[in-house]
Amino acid sequence: MVWLAIIPSIVLFIMIWRKDKIEKEPAGLLIKLFLFGALTTVSAGVIGMGAQYLLLNFLDEKSMVFIIIDNFLLTALVEEGGKYFVLKKATWKHPAFNYTFDAVVYAVCSSLGFATLENILYLIDGDLGTAVGRGLLSVPGHVIFAVFMGYYYGMAKYASVGGDDRGCRSNLRKALWVPVLLHGMYDFCLSSGYDAFLVVFIVFVVIMSVLAIRKVRNMSKNDNMIS
Repeated sequence: MVWLAIIPSIVLFIMIWRKDKIEKEPAGLLIKLFLFGALTTVSAGVIGMGAQYLLLNFLDEKSMVFIIIDNFLLTALVEEGGKYFVLKKATWKHPAFNYTFDAVVYAVCSSLGFATLENILYLIDGDLGTAVGRGLLSVPGHVIFAVFMGYYYGMAKYASVGGDDRGCRSNLRKALWVPVLLHGMYDFCLSSGYDAFLVVFIVFVVIMSVLAIRKVRNMSKNDNMIS
C-alpha cells in the first residue's frame, strides 16, 4: 500500500511543475523543500497531540468549541505553519526565486513532502479504500492549500522587490492565514458530525478547486519576473 501513498504526490507535482514554463527550478532546492516539508509531519504530530491533550482537560472532545479549535488551530495552523516556515526559510533569499510562479512550485513541493509522509503513515496498515480516498481528497487538498500559499507568497516577493513593504507584509500574512482558514474549514466540515456539513464540504471543495486551478493557470500564463 505504501506505493499508493506516493503516486498521487508524483502526479500532482508533475502537473504543477509542467506549468512552470519559463525556467525550471533547481532539483536540489525542490528536494530540500520536499524533505523538510516531510519533517513537518513529525513536528505537527507532536505539537498537535500535545496541545490536544492539554485542551481535553478543559473541553469535551465532542463539543463544537473543541472541534473548531482542533481543526483550525491544532491541525490547520500547525500544519500550514510548518509548511510556511520551510517555504520561507528555504526560498525567500534563494537566487532561483526570480519569477512569481516559482512560489507556487515551492509551496506545492513543501506541501507534498508533508502529504506524502502523512499518507505513508496512514497507509502502512491501510486498505485500498483508504488509499483511494486519501489519493482523491487528502493529497489534492494539501496541494490546493499550497497553491493559495504560493500565490500570495509570490505576490509578497514581487512587492518586496518593488519596494512595497506594506504589500509584502500583507501578502505574507495571507500566504499563511488563507491556507490555514481553507484547511481548517476543510477538516471542520468532515469532522463536525453534522450531515449538512457534508453538503457544505462538497460545495466548498468544488469552489476551492476551481479557484486554485484558475490561479495556477493565470500565474503560469502571466508569470512576472521578480529580479
